[in-house]
Amino acid sequence: MWNLTAVLCLVWAATLLYGEMFAFWVPSFWSCSWPHLRHRSSSPSSSRMSGQEYPSDYVKVAVLTDPQVMDRTSLHLAPKSLALEIVQFYTDLFMRRATLASVLPLQPDVILFLGDYFDGGPILTDEEWQESWNRFKHMFNLNMIGSSSTRVYYLPGNHDIGYAAVCFHMPEVVKRYEKEFGPRNYQFRVGKVDFIAVDAQTLDGSSQGNLTTATWDFVKNVSRDVNSTPRVLLTHIPLYRPDGSSCGPYRSSPIINQRVVHSDRNQEIQYQNYITEQSSNLLLDMVKPVLVLSGHDHDQCTVTHMSKNGKVREHTVGTISWQQGNLHPSFMLLSASNLVVHNLSSSDEAVKTHLCFLPSQLYIYLWYLSLFVLTLLLLLLWPTNGSRYFDGIIGHIRSLITGLFSRVTMKEKNEDEDCEYEMIWDAEGTMHLVKRALKAPTKPSSERSQVERGKAVIRPTAKKQTSQEPDGAVSLDVNVPGGLGLGLDASVKLQSRTHKSKTRVVIRRLLRAFRSLTVIAAVNVPLYMMLLFKDWIDK
Repeated sequence: MWNLTAVLCLVWAATLLYGEMFAFWVPSFWSCSWPHLRHRSSSPSSSRMSGQEYPSDYVKVAVLTDPQVMDRTSLHLAPKSLALEIVQFYTDLFMRRATLASVLPLQPDVILFLGDYFDGGPILTDEEWQESWNRFKHMFNLNMIGSSSTRVYYLPGNHDIGYAAVCFHMPEVVKRYEKEFGPRNYQFRVGKVDFIAVDAQTLDGSSQGNLTTATWDFVKNVSRDVNSTPRVLLTHIPLYRPDGSSCGPYRSSPIINQRVVHSDRNQEIQYQNYITEQSSNLLLDMVKPVLVLSGHDHDQCTVTHMSKNGKVREHTVGTISWQQGNLHPSFMLLSASNLVVHNLSSSDEAVKTHLCFLPSQLYIYLWYLSLFVLTLLLLLLWPTNGSRYFDGIIGHIRSLITGLFSRVTMKEKNEDEDCEYEMIWDAEGTMHLVKRALKAPTKPSSERSQVERGKAVIRPTAKKQTSQEPDGAVSLDVNVPGGLGLGLDASVKLQSRTHKSKTRVVIRRLLRAFRSLTVIAAVNVPLYMMLLFKDWIDK
């Protein structure tokens, strides 16, 4: 039993190490790498053969979106309740581990967030908003990143400032966002590529609104800036695509078609999952991007748009949180060219992208639960002499194999024992050995009768020696009614003893399982707590 306990301790330790630590190392060490390096390894005949010179031709950008830090608006749970605190802790911990173990080890030069940093951003009080903002900075290690050379850029989302209707009636929400994250519409350069960040929530708002007017004025100014630098359009809400458009092989949820909800009071937008077709076409024609990056949908989607300047690919990046309806959280790696690109119609020369998947946290917890059930079953059902039991099976198999090989030899030996050889001389004086079967000896009838009588005499004697009771007692049990009562009492006592024996076996097994569970917990609970908090503490 202790051997089984030791094996289960090792299995649980390996499971916890993988689920709480090693699984988050897989993207940075195995499944994910910068796209320009992947292109380099797949194109050995490239004109640049120097392994050290080639990587410097690109700037590394990590793209993250839709963390939606959980708050009192996320679930139907009481604010500050224990259940809500536990959910928030494990959700924040997942994204912090993803940042520390999956994203930052890849050493990005730029980190780009595509919006929805809060869950109930527009309706949170200033105190609640500040608390969520502090949690956001902690889980993405922004305090440490701010002291390094890594640049961080933000894009507003609908969960941060709301849709057009909220922005129109609650301008203080927009001011609160801009105070911490910076402007909603701006342009920045990475390498030789320009990134155009647009507040998508106000694009389809009323033309009389100041925020909508400011967003379109920014887009017009970008369109007047004629240069030869390729552009990447950044918008939280994806551009319009026809209903039923294919999203590519990486999408795991059903495709959501266009849906726009207007307010009854002033017809401002209260919800939209895509930018309208008219606004999408204007953006593509005015900005002239080689690539579009978006979020909002929480799932991966890749589509190709047709504009006046040709085909434009859009990547909708999935959420980085495991609590936002996507079982396969992800982030994107983007390599922006550090060299002048002459062919602006080709996005492959200017930017290269690669989608990276994070561990499926739900599957990890399901495996924990399955292993716990399996552990209980093994500890309860494992035989007392489990090692001897398996040794007996192996010995039985060996005896069967040995018996198969020895059967032929035994047959030949038995044939020699049941025969005799007789010497015969022929007329020429030559001797021959002739094999003859032995005749079974026949016993006289008197001997058989004596044996039979002997057997008959022996049987009662053996019975007396076994039972140690006179014959009268036997006949009493059979023929006397009182003897039947004694037999029933003995049967009841036997059943009672059997029941008590089974109860003792169950109790012993429960105690044995409890002792083994205590040992397994004593070894693995401290390991789990250490793994749980080693990434949570600021470094």
